[in-house]
Amino acid sequence: MHTFRRSAALLALTVGTVASLPALAADELHYNQISLRAEVSQEVARDLMIVTLYTEDQNTDPAKLAADVSTTMNKALAQAKQVKDITLRQGSRNSYPIYDTKGQKITGWRERAELRLESSDFAALSKLTGELLTDLKMGGMDFAIATPTRKASEDALLKEAVTAFKARAQLATDALGGKGYKIVNLNLNSNGYPQPYMRGPMMMKAASMDAAPVTPEVEAGTSQVSMTADGSIEVLMP
Repeated sequence: MHTFRRSAALLALTVGTVASLPALAADELHYNQISLRAEVSQEVARDLMIVTLYTEDQNTDPAKLAADVSTTMNKALAQAKQVKDITLRQGSRNSYPIYDTKGQKITGWRERAELRLESSDFAALSKLTGELLTDLKMGGMDFAIATPTRKASEDALLKEAVTAFKARAQLATDALGGKGYKIVNLNLNSNGYPQPYMRGPMMMKAASMDAAPVTPEVEAGTSQVSMTADGSIEVLMP
């Protein structure tokens, strides 16, 4: 019985030691590892113009109201389709009741419909906007970075960020007296690509029915975008 107990204890110790070897390997310390961060940036022009126009009306007859709003929007859509390189998107359309002073009885209906125009041709879209303001109202003017421009700037910044990271890695290696380094991990992240910049409708001047269409002034501006390279290296010592 004693021999069996000692053998079982020895077996348990051996199995426990073997099982702990992977854990030791996983927890093996890596010396001479350094965390580094590099960041590069550039100014990118907002080259996409986004205009939101709307019509709003009210009537006691909801069917007639809807027909009037549709007529106004269809006219604007037909006019906008005549201009090249402009993307048309119909925005939200909402109808809601109007109540009396007591808030109990419906006295009429109000409806609002939006039209969204996008283009990289600022001059053409500005001219069209001025013409459409004879029938529609200005909801807002936005400026954004177009998708092709964003992708091109990201590609350029990615290369610059990697180059900057490698330069810092070499600098750190030289400071430690290493003979070289290897990259353990590297993460690249872009930021600074803005949501459309809203210019409030109060800054837009609509054209009156008896006046020539007014072309809104355009000041798109730029945005500073950046790319960061975060990672770690292992310095190889002599």
